[in-house]
Amino acid sequence: MAWDNGEGRTLEREKRRFLTCAKKRVAFLTAVAASTATALGMFCGAASQIWAQDAAPTLDISQDVERQTVVAAGTPDLYQGHPYSVLNPDGSILLVWCVNHGGPAGPIARSRDGGKTWERLDDRAPEGYKKHINCPSIYRLVDKNGKAWHWIFSAQPLMPRIVSADGGESWEEKEPLGFKNVMAFSSIVPANPGVEDGRYLGFFHRRRAADGTLLNKEPKVAGRLEVAVSVTDDAGFTWSEPRTIADVPGKELCEPFAFWSPDKKEICCLMRENTHKGRSCMTFSADGGETWSTPTDTSWELTGDRHIGAYVDDERLFICFRDQALGSEERGNFVGWVGSYDDLKQAKPGDYRVKLLHSFAKPWRGDCGYPGVSRLDDGTIVAITYVKYRDDENKHSVVATRFTVEELDKMAEAIAAEKAVEEEKTEK
Repeated sequence: MAWDNGEGRTLEREKRRFLTCAKKRVAFLTAVAASTATALGMFCGAASQIWAQDAAPTLDISQDVERQTVVAAGTPDLYQGHPYSVLNPDGSILLVWCVNHGGPAGPIARSRDGGKTWERLDDRAPEGYKKHINCPSIYRLVDKNGKAWHWIFSAQPLMPRIVSADGGESWEEKEPLGFKNVMAFSSIVPANPGVEDGRYLGFFHRRRAADGTLLNKEPKVAGRLEVAVSVTDDAGFTWSEPRTIADVPGKELCEPFAFWSPDKKEICCLMRENTHKGRSCMTFSADGGETWSTPTDTSWELTGDRHIGAYVDDERLFICFRDQALGSEERGNFVGWVGSYDDLKQAKPGDYRVKLLHSFAKPWRGDCGYPGVSRLDDGTIVAITYVKYRDDENKHSVVATRFTVEELDKMAEAIAAEKAVEEEKTEK
């Protein structure tokens, strides 16, 4: 099928457009970055350039509808929002989301064919689950006896939760964790990667008032957001008192995405920066989460909200998010980034970015992008988000898109080859 972005641009025309625009933007954005870097030095990395120089190309598969599946369609009255997913060892995917923007939980779905079709499991959850509020997230945690437990955490009241002992067939409500928060765990990683011992680190964000008081929800008072971590030793039943790991004056750090480095020697934690005046941030721990580095800027290409990703090979990652990079043509859309762990840590551009889905939300296009990501055994990536899927009267839908990094690599190679030809012509 010929690629078309919905405005009559084929892949070949899109490549030429990218090359022409990139050359113009490089000169302009370089000048902007140089003149503003000092003024914006308060942000993570005093000398970092806030704007991009388009070092990494942006691909686009957002109009390839054959890749896409509407998991839960919005209607004029129903807004489907904020999904999160977990991939099980048998290849099935469990997905949860809320109704309305940051609204009540309730919907649960499962796919047994890699995200192509979905069955609803809402009626399996306890009635009280519908009273859990704001951005549920789901995880599979294994205890020291090898027993797997699925947990769904929501933000309010005080991080409520339900648990399944049978892979999502039935659920039981447990008492809330009692943690003051803005949003529940957005990332949980094993404390000892490769070892199923029931010990995990859970990452979330909360707000602290100017006088140091911890606040619940997100009241409009002086203070700032911070990222916290809590530890469980029994696969999610009990958790330690949370402690702050990232808190930077002048910044609003939130929605942490934590994962281990390829060599399992450190944990990386990517964070949304909610003032959106600079780039996203990252922090690292080389001692299993006991201490953390001072947050620094990510690359421009990784600047966004609610990062979630997966390794695609021994070194490279795919990470998707709501694009918030200053100057980006895709700002507000659902995008992904591909690059190595070293690219990420060194704030390098990486291999490329890719536009996954277009947001038709108005007046704020950025009402999308809280994702679930699964990499299947055959290499297929299933990326799921909530998005204003069409420019019509319907509200947001939950939508999945499927692709492989090999496909994206070929697109990037084609753009690079044409860029080389254009540069050769220019030199002549």
